[in-house]
Amino acid sequence: MQKNPVQCQFVTALNSIVGKWKPIILYHLLQGKPLRFNELRRLLPDITQRMLTLHLREMEEEELVKRVIYPQIPPKVEYSITEYGMSLSPILEVLHQWGAAHVERKQFNKENNEQTETD
Repeated sequence: MQKNPVQCQFVTALNSIVGKWKPIILYHLLQGKPLRFNELRRLLPDITQRMLTLHLREMEEEELVKRVIYPQIPPKVEYSITEYGMSLSPILEVLHQWGAAHVERKQFNKENNEQTETD
């Protein structure tokens, strides 16, 4: 069986950024300021420590995120977006805009359905 190259490219791209938290982590890192682990935790209060660690490691392996360890006591670790990771900025922006429009559409449809039921 021959693999579909277009499908493989989509799967490869999505594997890098899909996950409940990855796009949001990338969004925060795309703001330009390096963030420490606990700063990211505060920005994402519902994420578990394990999930944040897992996503950061995966994105570091994909070269989307850079991890810098400063040799001091206590150890200081910062995460930042790589130049390669910056290439996701327009994709994530369009995805964000689509998501906002989709939420509005769902709300509009819900209100219309409720209105039709009461008429």
